[in-house]
Amino acid sequence: MLDLISPGFIPELDFDIKKVQEMTYKEAMEYIEQAGQAGIVLGLDSIRELCGRLGDPQKQLRFVHVAGTNGKGSVSAYLASVLRCGGYRVGRYISPTIFEYRERIQVNDGLITKTAVCRLMERIKEVCDGMTAQGLSRPTPFEIETAMGFLYFQEKKCDIVVLETGMGGLTDATNIVENTLAAVLTSVSMDHMKFLGDTLPAIAAQKAGILKKGCSAVVLRQSEEVMEVIRGKAAELCCPLSEADPEKAANVRYGLEKQSFDYCGMKKLEISLAGQYQIGNAVLALEVLRVLAGRGFPVEEEKLRRGMAEARWPGRFTVIGRKPWFVVDGAHNEDGAENLARSVEYYFKGKRILYIMGVFADKEYEKIIARTHRLADQIITVASPGSPRALPAYELAREVAKVHPKVTAADSLEEAVEMSLLLAGKDDVVIAFGSLSFLGRLMEIVAKGQGREVRLPYRRR
Repeated sequence: MLDLISPGFIPELDFDIKKVQEMTYKEAMEYIEQAGQAGIVLGLDSIRELCGRLGDPQKQLRFVHVAGTNGKGSVSAYLASVLRCGGYRVGRYISPTIFEYRERIQVNDGLITKTAVCRLMERIKEVCDGMTAQGLSRPTPFEIETAMGFLYFQEKKCDIVVLETGMGGLTDATNIVENTLAAVLTSVSMDHMKFLGDTLPAIAAQKAGILKKGCSAVVLRQSEEVMEVIRGKAAELCCPLSEADPEKAANVRYGLEKQSFDYCGMKKLEISLAGQYQIGNAVLALEVLRVLAGRGFPVEEEKLRRGMAEARWPGRFTVIGRKPWFVVDGAHNEDGAENLARSVEYYFKGKRILYIMGVFADKEYEKIIARTHRLADQIITVASPGSPRALPAYELAREVAKVHPKVTAADSLEEAVEMSLLLAGKDDVVIAFGSLSFLGRLMEIVAKGQGREVRLPYRRR
């Protein structure tokens, strides 16, 4: 029989009303910003303490852990797309983001909700406050975000999580994970030398730090000095090692909207990501999927093909306009700049090229300029808005002027876009590249000028 509560009767509440008043989303973002004042702190002690006090949610999850200098995001995009098409609930953790904060934590292409960010941030803040009250270091933003990702993926009961490192691997906060099914290593090159070392073997050793005893290791075949380090680490930890060789991709057909190739018995595999370097990333992803099939995550070939074709990753040689061609690419280090230059030469051979370039001050921008300047007729420099790491446009222009006579500094992204479109004829090409931090905003400016919205690879909620 239904018990009725008479009017005027107020049952006793067994909780404190203040405890259910969560942060607003704005307050959550302000808290993250304040936590970042200490800068980058490498090491696992703080993240272990934080996750331990949160119940170690990462121990309830299984991971594909991805490290490398370039290609992490693309490889992760292929993996997450195929696994989702295969019927699995897939968590994905990425950095940096392009359009908004919540991109870093996704489940089956859906962003973490603002409500979840507020609720989980409130919980994490309480733990962080407890740590500092006991004299421990306050966790960094990346540690907080990593813990938030683990909590969210646990809540959503993810079958598998594709987890990107932030920087390096060995001492990266993501390396707290233990249930690694596959440790994936993309191309390794010179970047973040202040933190990771100033030689390729030293950087490779940091990246290979994500390998766990007995997990499967999959690496993109590259320079022998890098391979020697990775092979040694895999042997030390008894990790079966698979080497993805892009040279085994046959009948490659390059294109700006679709590319195809044959690989290991599969004919005419299609991908939608442009750039010559994407063939190597796709081959690496296919090798990872082969390994995962043997570890309990098989995907039928039809669904694998669909997942590879549907994978999206904006800001990686992405065409956002035609007449003139307008391409954006996140080439922010020497290796990325070299890959960009090769793709520009291949796809736009004989065309007049204009650049919009913006970089962080702590990058080796002289080498980025050296790898790319010869292809441009005109270069426009910009600064990433709102980023304290951004190199001012006028300083970048002075550096470019040492090797290129036609360079102009723009006062804003809007001015840079307007200037490039005034200078470019309908058959010319505008390439915007450098720091990923400004590409999302630039893409929105271009889309607005064309009367459309940016096509995003995820669902906003």
